[in-house]
Amino acid sequence: MSDEQRARIDAMLRQPGPEGPQSVEAIRAGFEALMAHMVVPDAIRTGRTTLGDRPALRVEPDSGPRAGTILYFHGGGWVYGSPRTTLSLTGQLVARTGFRSYSLDYRLAPEDPFPAAIEDALSAYRALLDSGEDPSAIAFAGDSAGGGLTVTTCLAARDAGLPLPAAIVAFSPGLDATRSGASMDTKAGVDPIFTRERLEHTGALYLAGADPHQPLLSPAVLADLTGFPPMLVQAGTNEMLLDDSTRIAARARAAGVDAILDITAGVPHVFQAFAGGGLDEADQALDRAALFLTQHVRAPEAAAA
Repeated sequence: MSDEQRARIDAMLRQPGPEGPQSVEAIRAGFEALMAHMVVPDAIRTGRTTLGDRPALRVEPDSGPRAGTILYFHGGGWVYGSPRTTLSLTGQLVARTGFRSYSLDYRLAPEDPFPAAIEDALSAYRALLDSGEDPSAIAFAGDSAGGGLTVTTCLAARDAGLPLPAAIVAFSPGLDATRSGASMDTKAGVDPIFTRERLEHTGALYLAGADPHQPLLSPAVLADLTGFPPMLVQAGTNEMLLDDSTRIAARARAAGVDAILDITAGVPHVFQAFAGGGLDEADQALDRAALFLTQHVRAPEAAAA
């Protein structure tokens, strides 16, 4: 079924949309409509809360969580998306690991451009630590722009002198605002979602004139990852941002960081969102991500043992 599933998803993502740059409101509405089709597991419960000074969605197994917390950052080019649009992914990770997740509703551009999202993510992490959570029991996870935030929030936490989380899981992370990866050209046309023009349109809204040649905007090419926790980076071969993943994994290894680069053939950007029967590879990738998380996230008493 996998070939048929991949072909069906590719065709769906290639459905023609409006010509030319869209308004922010139209981009947000279109993404909401797309993500509403994703499967959310049944065996979870959700509740609204606050982390730092931002809203967040708490996601837990119906049966109650085991010790461990996933701080999740949603995708959407730092311009669109929300904890609601990414509930399929947070729910799948919670259902597979048994951990609690907090999905952060960070500020979006153009209303709040760089570095607002990183500031909110760091504030949320600090709030977890201040509440008594042990960093060994916390993992960062995210998709696309949120996958980028898993890395940049770690950079900001390290610069602030905070202990780093136990692990990072990044699904198709956006990690290079310079757009200098070779896959930006080699995967053009192969990618059913992005074009360079679309990426540069939303990217400019987030940058708001900031120089992309800095670690917090292009960590795949500029960041020093020394001291980072173990990382799992997953991506598909059919995405223009593929080299963001390959380069961050290589950069992590060069800095002495344990990094797993997990590439799935023939699938698009954040293909994990199609779990729950839409794409076999999505469920398999999430199983691997859940295993990685359970191997690295430890309750304080277990970490001390």
